[in-house]
Amino acid sequence: MGLSFLVARRIAFNKSSSFSRFIINIAILATAISVAVMILATALVNGFQQVIQQKIFSFWGHIHITQYQPNAGPLTEQIPFQEDNAMVGRLYKLNGISSVNAYATKSAIIKAAKDIEGVIFKGVDRHYNWKNLQQFIQEGRAIQYTDSSYAPEIVISASLAKELQVKLHDPLILYFIQGAGQAPRARKLTIAGIYKTGIDEYDKTYVIGDLELVRKLNNWQPGDIGGYEIFITNYKQMNEVSLTADKIMPDKLFIRTIKEIYPNVFDWLQLQNQNEIIILIIMTIVAIINMTTAILILILERTNMIGIVKALGMRNANIQKIFIYQAGYIVLAGLLLGDVLGIGIAVLQQHTGFFKLPEESYYMSVAAISLHWWEVALINIGTFVICLLVLIVPSMVIRRITPVKAIQFK
Repeated sequence: MGLSFLVARRIAFNKSSSFSRFIINIAILATAISVAVMILATALVNGFQQVIQQKIFSFWGHIHITQYQPNAGPLTEQIPFQEDNAMVGRLYKLNGISSVNAYATKSAIIKAAKDIEGVIFKGVDRHYNWKNLQQFIQEGRAIQYTDSSYAPEIVISASLAKELQVKLHDPLILYFIQGAGQAPRARKLTIAGIYKTGIDEYDKTYVIGDLELVRKLNNWQPGDIGGYEIFITNYKQMNEVSLTADKIMPDKLFIRTIKEIYPNVFDWLQLQNQNEIIILIIMTIVAIINMTTAILILILERTNMIGIVKALGMRNANIQKIFIYQAGYIVLAGLLLGDVLGIGIAVLQQHTGFFKLPEESYYMSVAAISLHWWEVALINIGTFVICLLVLIVPSMVIRRITPVKAIQFK
């Protein structure tokens, strides 16, 4: 029995016709392409989500602390409250918090020589940590604070600068909306820097200036702020840090994560996971169909051999193992080639950025790649196991082959 198994296996591997070798090569190539597409899809989705989230977090932080306002949206102006240095000190003692910054926003209209635009003025104080926003500043610098009442400078986006047809160091007039029937209050400010995040919701909406100007326009008391934005070291711990920080908040203050403030953006990002799953399923099905076709052709081509080894007493299960083993080699060859293709293209994209994207649609100009090796391993293991398990079904054809008819089969 053992001798017949080895002989049959050797024949199955080494006595292939040119047609069956062609089918085997097609199966290997199809499996390789499927694996490569799965690796690239996973890396692209990871990279896309990582870049977009990083841009959102860098601009607005991970957690916001404000006065409670029912039905408050992202553009709602805040109710002022006094800075609480003691509370800030307690926040810094929590694990995971890297910085706490005071801010306030106010609606305004920018007037340039040739155009006007409605914006939200985001005021930050001299202690603001510009490290996160610095990566987006393309020209100029952050605003510089002086000993005067407020810094007469702003940082605007590249898209606003283009629409207003202004450049670095140009003066702008901002008309701040006062509400309650009051006339807008105008202030002349100079462009100190130009930033670009690539996210239209930010670039076309926000300009950054001095928090002290918001205080004066709103007639706030010295030390009044609109809220705190908190940056943490690991965005995946955002909910946990938020719940911990909430325990040390005064009753009048309300804490929200950036996901709660911009749920539509994060829901959209979450949809990318569904696209990824769909691609993985489709590519797995493609690999299964190709492997099923290949093993059926191999079985039909070796019908005569199957009849001979059956006549020698080999069991159906052992004959099935021969073809499952061969299918395993084909799948492994496809996985290896697919890894080389998928990882190779991903690494090439990381270093060259040859694959471009329309920034107005995807919020980035270059397709971002983030390879997680454990996901690559899962793709390989999952594809291998699923293919072999599914291939048990077509190999059942062997049980229907009778020795007498098979030996006569040419």
